[in-house]
Amino acid sequence: MAFVIERFGKFRRTMTAGLNFVIPFIDRVAYKVSLKEQARDVPSQSAITKDNITLTVDGVLYLKVLDPEKAVYGIEDYIFGVVQLAQTTMRSEIGKISLDKTFEEREQLNSAIVAAINEAGS
Repeated sequence: MAFVIERFGKFRRTMTAGLNFVIPFIDRVAYKVSLKEQARDVPSQSAITKDNITLTVDGVLYLKVLDPEKAVYGIEDYIFGVVQLAQTTMRSEIGKISLDKTFEEREQLNSAIVAAINEAGS
């Protein structure tokens, strides 16, 4: 668990495990962010392949917060944002290949989706 500390309403620092000091009434814990790996469902959605065939795809997304400051100040709801990014990326990557290749190149499809999400997250 990481705690994002604000002093007079502005970001001050991030506290993690260990000895930390907070000045009462001046500093406050603004956000609590889990640093554990989290599993999130990616809801089912329709995707159209290169040869205009509609597929229904879903998935599971594993995410881990590396920078709590960016997670809470960079976007309003980082979990929702990552799930939306995963959905968009899955539709985009499936749209680049035909139905036959979707089944044949499953690992390469997965790698492309993971790479796109990691690139956006860094």
